[in-house]
This record gives sequence, C-alpha cells and structure tokens, in this order.
Amino acid sequence: MKKAFFKQQILIVSTVALGLLVVVSSFVKRSAPKPPVDDLEGTISISGAFALYPITVKWADEFKKLHPNVKFNISAGGAGKGITDALSGLVDIGLASRDIDPAEVKKGAYTIYVTKDAVVPTFNTANPNAAELLTKGVKKDQFLNIFVSGSIKSWKQVAGKVAAPIHVYTRSDAAGAGETWAKYFGKKQEDLLGVGVYGDPGLAQAVKRDPTAIGYNNIAYLYDLKTRKQVAGVHALPIDVNGNGKIDADENFYDTIDKLTEAIGAGKYPSPPARNLGFLFKGKPKKKELIEFVKYVLTTGQKDVDENGYIALSKIKIQEELKKVN
Repeated sequence: MKKAFFKQQILIVSTVALGLLVVVSSFVKRSAPKPPVDDLEGTISISGAFALYPITVKWADEFKKLHPNVKFNISAGGAGKGITDALSGLVDIGLASRDIDPAEVKKGAYTIYVTKDAVVPTFNTANPNAAELLTKGVKKDQFLNIFVSGSIKSWKQVAGKVAAPIHVYTRSDAAGAGETWAKYFGKKQEDLLGVGVYGDPGLAQAVKRDPTAIGYNNIAYLYDLKTRKQVAGVHALPIDVNGNGKIDADENFYDTIDKLTEAIGAGKYPSPPARNLGFLFKGKPKKKELIEFVKYVLTTGQKDVDENGYIALSKIKIQEELKKVN
C-alpha cells in the first residue's frame, strides 16, 4: 500500500517537473531575440581626392563588416576627377578636398563634409640649409615668391649660407591639394610654378629624390601611421606663421602627426592650407546604402579619424552634416 502511494507521489512530482521544464524551455525559445536581418545591399562607387582616399578605404572596410552585401569600388585620381565623375554620374561619391565652384553647384554638386586635414609644404631633408630652414621656417611671402612669382630662386634667399637652386614641384592633375595651397596666396592651382607631378605619392617621391626640392603634400603622405613620425627623406617645411624670422614654440608642431593635427584643430596652423574634406554627390543622396554609409562615417566612423592622421569635425559640425541626409 505504501509502495503504491510513493510511486504515485513520484509520478506526480515527475510529471510536474517535466511540465515546468517544458514551460521554461518554451519560454526560453520564445524570448530568444532573433538576429536582425541585414537587408542593406548595393554597390557604392567612389573616386577623387588622394587626401580622402586612405580614410575612405578604412571606412568602407569597417562598413562592410556590418553590411557584407554592400560592395565598394574606390579609386584615387585627384579632387578634380572625383568631382567631375560624380557630377557626370560615373560614380556615386566624389572625394572633394577643395572648395566647390559656383558652376559645380549649378550642376547639382551637393557636399557633405566628413573630416578635416591640411596641405603642408615639403622639402628634402638632405637640403644643405636644412638646419637653418627648420630653425627659421619660411614666411608666407617667401612661399609666394617661390611658388607664384618665382623671384626667389635660391635657398640662400630663404635661410642658410649655401646658394643651392630651388627646384619647385607641383601637382600636374586637378588637385584639391594644389588648389588649397594656391588659395593660401589668394591664387588658383594654375598659378603655381614648378614641375608637374601626378598625385600625392608622386609629388612626395619627387621631393624625396631631389635634395634641393620644394613641394607640398596632404598630411597622410608625409607621416608613418605606425610610428606617427615623418617619413624618411621628405619632411614638412615649417611655416613662420607670425613672420618674426624664427619658428616659435607654438609654431613647432611638425615632429609627429598627432602634434600637427592637434595644432590644426586648435587653429595654430593657417586655414587655408587647412581645409574640410567632403563627399560630393550629384544632388541629395537618395539610395539607402549611400545614406547609411554617410551616417556611419559621421558617427561610428569618426573613431578612425585621429588614428589615421585626420582631424575630427566638431560635434556641432557633425550634426549640421547629418541633417543633409535626413
């Protein structure tokens, strides 16, 4: 009698436990969140400024991790090419590193700014007057007379005792860097003297090969992003901003890319040649993948800006730019 009773009790407990297990198991299955479906897809084509190319590639790689069905075709060819390509419909985004002309605005140019950098004058570290140049720097009017009027032809006229000829190099392509450097003097890129060289990498190499060369480059092509220091052979030529004939402590910020970008952000480096960099579209972007990519760049993507040698936009500026895609 007792055995039957105990068996009955065990059966009841087992049945109750099994029922609870089924309920709990069912609850767990029902409450487990489903992974979000990523329905974002398409191809984004981009061309343009060498200045924006490295960070844009980085942004695209990170964006693809979140949205693997979105593909990118990215090429560098100068700001002029990128703007022309975008306005003619050859690409979705033109990488713009200069001001947009009124004529381009009439054609539908719609620019969203994404970061900031600067064009920096360069020289060869084997220059016979290198020590004096780094100590004294170069004044704005001296740069003007080297790159525009051509009245300064020897490094001795700038600093030092050696009368070495100045070999001027400039960009041969329609470049934001060339346009921005010329704007520092109130001029256009076509007003700049010198041997034309294609692209940022080409111009940096030309100066590196010529001991008495002078040129200009975007920041990303002058510094090693791992060591944060200037690359061997070609260095920034300090600007004597206040024109007192020497590089003061608050003008001496070229040793590392971090010091330089901090100085640009603080307004210690002149603007121009500091400038905003943007994505240029033909009209307000409508494709979902373009809108989401721009939003990513202006939010999550800003974490990559400092590390890659660019300057982050202010929070107010970022909000202004985000409104352009909302």
